[in-house]
Amino acid sequence: MSSLPYASPREPQWKLALLLGGASALATLALLPYLVANLPPPPTSSQLPAWVIMLGPVVETGVLSWLLAWAGLHLGARHALGAPWLRAWVYGTPAPAARSRWLLALALGALVGCLVIGIEAMGGRAPSSAIDGASQAWRGMLAIFYGGIVEETLCRLFLVSALVWLLARIKGGAARPWMFVTAIMLAALLFGAGHLPAGFAMGMTPSPLAIARIILLNALVGILCGGLYWRLGLEHAMLAHVSADIVIHGISPLLLS
Repeated sequence: MSSLPYASPREPQWKLALLLGGASALATLALLPYLVANLPPPPTSSQLPAWVIMLGPVVETGVLSWLLAWAGLHLGARHALGAPWLRAWVYGTPAPAARSRWLLALALGALVGCLVIGIEAMGGRAPSSAIDGASQAWRGMLAIFYGGIVEETLCRLFLVSALVWLLARIKGGAARPWMFVTAIMLAALLFGAGHLPAGFAMGMTPSPLAIARIILLNALVGILCGGLYWRLGLEHAMLAHVSADIVIHGISPLLLS
């Protein structure tokens, strides 16, 4: 059992969930320049102003993240999963006594980011955007917050917590280590599959090899973040994801341009 000060399942989680929902909305707003540069424009038949069309996903993502963050915090608290450092800050409770591993999370995230880029380079993957490397890099640096906040809220805080809760409930007892590992692996694969629509929209050929590659490469990040979420809390998973995305979306375009 973790020594981190996770919440009781009976504690209200709305305040922390609202923080994560608001941060997710801002992260989605920061993602828009990256989407505009890399994805085809939406249909123009709508009479709504362009800014209204663009802000729609921002609001939707914020609300969805808020609701699923609450569910993940509630379900995860039963099995020592959650966001202990953010919880201490939001509710004014004592900081976790357990030692943090911020530098380790940064280093592991950067390492996995380099691994992803290396595997892509060995596979002969061409840059996916026609814009120059510097322009792609600054847009990619804005996109890192979406991965670190939104994707970790949905795929680790909610999905891993829900899967662990479900497996423990099926077995009628406390969560066992294999349940955490299973939940982390399943969530990582779903996380990888969730990148397929964007890959297709950016011109990826829908071949079995290309599909497998995009799922497995993103799953590498998901497995790392899932392990950190289990052992050290959501904050370490977020930091590792940001670090990986800095390499993949910020540094890589400059090196490959």
